[in-house]
Amino acid sequence: MVLAPYLAVGALWRQLRAALLLRRATGWRHFGRWLVTNGPRTIPVSAGAVGMGCIGYGYHAVWEVTEACNLRCRHCHATSGRAGPDELTTDEGRRFLDELRATRRFRMLAFSGGEPLCRPDLDALLDHAKRLGLVSVIATNGTLIDRARARELGRRGVYGIAVGFDSTEPAIHNEIRQSPTAFDRALAGIEAARAAGLVVQINYTAMRENLGTLPEVIRFCHRIGAEIMLCYQLVPMGRGSQIAASALTPEENLELIETVKALQRDAITIVEPVAAPQYFPHLLGLDRPGPKPTTPGTRFHGCAAGWGLLYVKPDGDVWPCPFVPVSGGNLRTTPLRTIWRDSAVFRELSDRGKLKGACGACENRFICGGCRGKAFGLTGDYLAEDPACHLIDAERARQP
Repeated sequence: MVLAPYLAVGALWRQLRAALLLRRATGWRHFGRWLVTNGPRTIPVSAGAVGMGCIGYGYHAVWEVTEACNLRCRHCHATSGRAGPDELTTDEGRRFLDELRATRRFRMLAFSGGEPLCRPDLDALLDHAKRLGLVSVIATNGTLIDRARARELGRRGVYGIAVGFDSTEPAIHNEIRQSPTAFDRALAGIEAARAAGLVVQINYTAMRENLGTLPEVIRFCHRIGAEIMLCYQLVPMGRGSQIAASALTPEENLELIETVKALQRDAITIVEPVAAPQYFPHLLGLDRPGPKPTTPGTRFHGCAAGWGLLYVKPDGDVWPCPFVPVSGGNLRTTPLRTIWRDSAVFRELSDRGKLKGACGACENRFICGGCRGKAFGLTGDYLAEDPACHLIDAERARQP
């Protein structure tokens, strides 16, 4: 009953068109099987959104409910550990959920962290989201989920979990997660979620230490029938700034993009790079000479920061993306609708015509837009060109 509003013909068709385009671009062999098995579960979790892009489906809200976490992952952009001193209270959280629902644009919410399962009142917040008819997803390291907890989450309206899983090699995953048992416990959490009937999304973060295991992670997703895999990249911020040298180069970014495209053909899981919006012009062959779209993308839309994604920090600050640490306002003092509609950072990122440098001049800007997080990380300007774009380097190499 909760999902019924999102199963309208228009919403279904938007997502189906994106899947059909993915099939055509990659030679996706499992489209038919996906349509019967994974598709009916994947499409509702996107809550009638407008198409594929970084991050995931726009429109898409994420709430970092706490800084508390039971792990100390090396690449954490939130520097998670103990709960923050000024996190939104339960009542403030409920008010945010009310405001989110009232926007009429956002229909799904990812509860993130830190580790959201470390927040004591999480169940009360999930219950309120369920009453409002929001589709809830838990972004977790997976280590705190057993079968009983997975069933309980399902009863509280959680539709799926997104588990951080950085390698099929236990030693690599455990080193990144800084725990000797993280791998086994994450696997147990994934298995518990599958047994409870939850949608499973795998969140992999690529860096130099684990890039070589990406093919096996994609094959793992296929074997377990994961509905979605988001292939993040290390963006040096938070604790991740301490391992900035592990971030991918433009050449490694291209390697990741080509690997995902090649392996999508034989994976039932929809695999989508994050912080690599160049994937979408690459899929369509638009990184080669020829005419390019001159209107915004509808099925592949590239970077969603600020126009299709909002990210709420534990203290109520609202960012356009977890990798663009610029507040458009705080929920304690400014209505969410005002932040979304009127704040400078959201207005500017909603207009691809404001992009600078090579991204501003690029013919692919409407289906790519460059990674705004990487641009900000290098220059302090979220409108600057993407420093990890292989298309920019290739174009400059051709110039006399």
